[in-house]
Amino acid sequence: MNNTKNQPFSKLPSYTKLQDHHKKIENLHMRRLFSVDPQRFEKFSLQQGDLLLDYSKNRITQETMSLLCDLAREANLDQWREHMFSGEKINNTENRSVLHTALRNATDKPVYVDGNDVMPEVRAVIDKMQLFSRKVQSGEWKGFTGKAITDVVNIGIGGSDLGPRMVYEALTPYHYPNLQVHYVSNVDGAHIECALKRLDPETTLFIIASKTFTTQETLSNANVARGWLLDHMELDKKAIAKHFVAVSTNATRVKGFGIDLDNMFEFWDWVGGRYSLWSAIGLSIVIAVGADNFNKLLLGALEMDEHFQNAPCEENMPVIMAVLGIWYNNFFHAESYGILPYDDYLRSLPQYLEQADMESNGKSVDRYGNKVDYATGPIIWGTSGINGQHAFYQSLHQGTKMVPADFIVSMKTHTVFQEQHDIMISNVFAQTEALMRGRNLEETKANLQSTGRILEGGDASIPHMVFEGNHPSNTLLINKINPHSLGMLLALYEHKIFVQGIIWNLNSFDQWGVELGKQLAKRILNDIHQPYPATSHDSSTNALINYYHSMVDR
Repeated sequence: MNNTKNQPFSKLPSYTKLQDHHKKIENLHMRRLFSVDPQRFEKFSLQQGDLLLDYSKNRITQETMSLLCDLAREANLDQWREHMFSGEKINNTENRSVLHTALRNATDKPVYVDGNDVMPEVRAVIDKMQLFSRKVQSGEWKGFTGKAITDVVNIGIGGSDLGPRMVYEALTPYHYPNLQVHYVSNVDGAHIECALKRLDPETTLFIIASKTFTTQETLSNANVARGWLLDHMELDKKAIAKHFVAVSTNATRVKGFGIDLDNMFEFWDWVGGRYSLWSAIGLSIVIAVGADNFNKLLLGALEMDEHFQNAPCEENMPVIMAVLGIWYNNFFHAESYGILPYDDYLRSLPQYLEQADMESNGKSVDRYGNKVDYATGPIIWGTSGINGQHAFYQSLHQGTKMVPADFIVSMKTHTVFQEQHDIMISNVFAQTEALMRGRNLEETKANLQSTGRILEGGDASIPHMVFEGNHPSNTLLINKINPHSLGMLLALYEHKIFVQGIIWNLNSFDQWGVELGKQLAKRILNDIHQPYPATSHDSSTNALINYYHSMVDR
């Protein structure tokens, strides 16, 4: 069963079979599925290391999963997976390999790009990051006035911000005690202004994270930070080398900024931005949690990499999550997907996965440039679970949209407040049960009678208390949030996204959709700086530029 070069996803044999299967079970309620099969959890759950995936609360049967695995096989998933891990240039629009997995390859296995083993370079950069982080942590690295560093500011955007910031928050219990790390990304001056107000220039180190060292937002903030530092150092440019380091590939621009090239940390064009936290982009993580914990993060990802490479579809956690997402996206026409972590340390995970997923699979042409006739990547959204319950869960339970969701929670807490943790766990399990079961009219009436509750609206209020249920969800249980389990979790989602891209026949590793806005922004910025009215755009954009001119004093 081979997917030929230009065969659309919607023309694969299993796609038609899944359409027919969907018609048979689309109205089947999960209540029924659980009532006829007491072993449903055992059949539809999977454990890998510190992660347990319960996917039994999905609108599936064994036939569904068999057909979905057939779909993955017909899309040549096994071959594409091997292509990625072996360094073939599967990013065809940019002629690049896709090797974030090489960054956590702690084995002796070489990884080749253009005939060269990249692993010696990868290990050299990791060693350099770890050596530098130890100098900062120990106080050996001094600022320009001889004081040790107390605060580190990572200036980046997109993958140079979202990944490191998310991991920094997730690993809060592992932070080095005498250092604070801050993240600045927004070009809105308020972001960096608020950050700088809290900092002492004599004890602050800036990491400028930009592959090309030309990213407008990052360099704008970097120049503000440099100006702030020089204002406090009597404009002595020698101070820059003591308070700025770079994560980049552009040595000329880094040197021109005033950064010592010995303090430039390299990464490669086969590392995509949204997959880069494992690379030198993770320098702020190493400084925050130490080299040993960063290595554990990499080893956790490696464990998931090896599981993804070797497990058959029916026992492969990333593949299972991927095909379930396709089941809802393409057959139930669910347009969005919820990421609901019940762990405050994971509060930035939804935002991180928004970029990872939507920038990867938010495409309307396939990898060969053909317009697709099927839905691709869904809208990814979410927030911390308990907060979400008091915000948007009303719509999940009783709204008209199907929103499949992942509920993510750690079994063991880092805090001393076990009772609060028990409350949170009970809410996770309750929400997934409520979404699955719902509450019918008879149960609603019986509940009212048993509690003796009197409704002010009378019987007319009863329909408003009925829950249809049959809303699908996965539950991901993590033994405890630590560097290793976090690495596993993040690699799990990376591979899920990859699998979906392969089945949809997409190139998940470019992001041309962001280019046009960048180009137009440069033109509009030039117009804003001109003394005369803008005329080169559409009437709306011209009017907005000119109105801005009229309102801003220069």
